[in-house]
Amino acid sequence: MSPLQQAWQRARRRQWLAVAAVLLPLALAVTAVAVRLVGISIGSVVLLVTLLLVVGTATWRARRLDRQWLVRRLDTHPVAQDSADLLFADAASLNPLQQLQRDRISRTLFAAMPDLRTPWPRPWLVASWLGGLLVAVLAVGWPAPGAPLPVLPGTAAPEASVALPPRLQSARLQIRAPAYTGQAARTQTALDAKVVQGSALDWSLRFTAQPSKAALQLHDGTRIALRRDGEAWVAQWNASRPTLYRIVTEPALSAPRLYRLDVVPDRPPSVRVIAPDRTLVLAAPGQRQWTLQFEASDDFGVAASAELALTLAQGSGENITFREQRIALTGTGPATQRRFARTLDLAALGAGPGNDVIAQLHVRDNHTPTPQAAQSTSLILRLPSEEQVLGADLEGMVKKTLPAYFRSQRQIIIDAEALIKQRATLSAEEFVKRSDAIGVDQRILRLRYGQFLGEESEGAPKAPPTSDSLPTSDTPAADHDDDHAHAPATAQDSHDDHDHGAAKADAAPVFGAATDVLSEYGHTHDHAEAATLLDPETRAILKAALDQMWSSEGELRQGRPERALPFANKALEFIKKVQQAERIYLARVGPELPPIDEGRRMGGERIDLGSRTLTISPVAAPDPAIVAVWQQLADTRNAPDLDVLSQWLGRNERRLADPLSLAAAIEELRIQPDCIACRGTLRAQLWRALLRPLPQVERRAAPDPMAQRYLDALEATR
Repeated sequence: MSPLQQAWQRARRRQWLAVAAVLLPLALAVTAVAVRLVGISIGSVVLLVTLLLVVGTATWRARRLDRQWLVRRLDTHPVAQDSADLLFADAASLNPLQQLQRDRISRTLFAAMPDLRTPWPRPWLVASWLGGLLVAVLAVGWPAPGAPLPVLPGTAAPEASVALPPRLQSARLQIRAPAYTGQAARTQTALDAKVVQGSALDWSLRFTAQPSKAALQLHDGTRIALRRDGEAWVAQWNASRPTLYRIVTEPALSAPRLYRLDVVPDRPPSVRVIAPDRTLVLAAPGQRQWTLQFEASDDFGVAASAELALTLAQGSGENITFREQRIALTGTGPATQRRFARTLDLAALGAGPGNDVIAQLHVRDNHTPTPQAAQSTSLILRLPSEEQVLGADLEGMVKKTLPAYFRSQRQIIIDAEALIKQRATLSAEEFVKRSDAIGVDQRILRLRYGQFLGEESEGAPKAPPTSDSLPTSDTPAADHDDDHAHAPATAQDSHDDHDHGAAKADAAPVFGAATDVLSEYGHTHDHAEAATLLDPETRAILKAALDQMWSSEGELRQGRPERALPFANKALEFIKKVQQAERIYLARVGPELPPIDEGRRMGGERIDLGSRTLTISPVAAPDPAIVAVWQQLADTRNAPDLDVLSQWLGRNERRLADPLSLAAAIEELRIQPDCIACRGTLRAQLWRALLRPLPQVERRAAPDPMAQRYLDALEATR
């Protein structure tokens, strides 16, 4: 760097320091005033902002010393002879005379470089520092707004008298939060505070005149006595609930006011599951590990250790056993937001196919003396059994054809009637073909109902028709109230072709064949208890229905639907009687019920019996006395009963969203009975606290003449 550039940089540095030195006292004075008026927290923000302004202004002033300033500054030197701009010009653009002048100026300046720095602004510095310090001292020593002037140290406050009531001179509130919160003790002059539940509060109050007695009066009637300690009055209290309080003395304190103490309860920790992303996870084939990740958060910190509760469910049906295990985990990360992770070895847990592994994380916070606990949602890992895997694999092999819908008995009758109406438009061959298709539907339906009677199926029926060959009906289908359903056609064929004789004893089953699979897993009509599902009377009615279906099927297969209709209608009547049967006996499953205590039967005793009806508890109407107080507040001539209102607030404090605001409005009006604004505030707070009436069912509008005739007709048909 050349000597000229060094001199230039020194000039800029001097300019930056001079501006900063002038503005710094002003920034400190503004900060002191802000701290005195709005507190240390806002004062810190003001200090940061003012320092940034000082640095920015000084930098801006230093950058104004640019090259033009440097040329003007050098031109004032006698040696430069107003030719300093030649030092920064391009040598190629100069003529010989200009180059000669430039060389002479350079040699002279570099031999004795002048001082380019501006002198210190001493008058401005003295005025700025004196004014800033004076403002800061006055701001620190000036009393707070509304506070009385302090007395001189060493002088005792006089005793209070009727003519000279005491006034609050100074106050100090020390707050010591519980140790587990990690918050440092703090002291403040404001008597309004927001503290953690369980904090220890210490008051130290000074009065201009010493009262004979002093206490802190809480809004619920509790008093905290103040005891005299020299010239101060002190008291201690453990903040267990939010409250409002005021200072009461004898004689009465001059200009009393109400203070608010908000108590923040410690919330229990919360647990969030990070992995897996769902509560029920189906294990992949061959899976051996299961990764779990949790995140626990708390306002004052989560304990470093947690427990992972694992439950292994084994077995199926009624033979299910549970085995529990707990694993200690150590969290990572900050205390207020810890993460817990664990990768489970399924083989080490003893989990096998068909088992469920249930995981849940239990955490605690640092609350003393009793930590608050929380747990995560239950995560389930389901290991499919071999049967479930095999069933899933076989499902795609069995369902190879589209399902053919079974006709109900009512639909068979409708199709037969429609076919009779279309006889004139169809050829004889087509008519017989469609009648035969309806007969096939009748046969399939007969075989379905026959399974309930334990009947064996018949051999090699004709396959059910597809949707293309089904008869069309020009009448709408009726309700399928006689067990209308659908099933794969191949499944029905497997029932029809099934034979228990020795004809198929030597046939080797084909793996994956639909008939062989359904014969092994889907055969139910020859179950030992299948024939005992119905009582004898119902079985007889169903047998008669099957006989009618047989006759209907025979006529339909021969192309005579008009002769089949009587049998089909009779079968439908029998089916309706079966549906209305009183008793249907099912196969017994599950555990047996405990025996009935014969000693308690017909005794009328209802001990230990819960009510089977849901009772509707009516909502209590607003207290008439409170409504009367709310109405009295609107008339300034009436004095509201604040004692009744305070008692009502004590009974309903838990259901109110902000009971302290209502209590503060009551106390303000109690202190200033003639305050109009206080009456309006209390009335607004009381209106928010009153119960809103539930919406009632609107009365139906009167019907018009047509609707009235309709209602009269309904009444006549009863």
